[in-house]
Amino acid sequence: MSGYNDGRKKPLFCVAVNLLNLQELKEALREIESRPDMEILTLKEKSAFAAGVLSEIASHRKVDLKLHRKK
Repeated sequence: MSGYNDGRKKPLFCVAVNLLNLQELKEALREIESRPDMEILTLKEKSAFAAGVLSEIASHRKVDLKLHRKK
């Protein structure tokens, strides 16, 4: 996932790695890498696409990928 991290999505990626199982993460990575125009996208566009794929998988499991910080 390091190739898709624009810095702003790092918390989402960290939460996803902790809450989704390995099979789901592999599925997300396959879906991300199968996109034909991935090489010409900017880092920001790659990051947004990867975040969308992870969020979609998490929503099927009814998992919230938002980082909840204590105040």
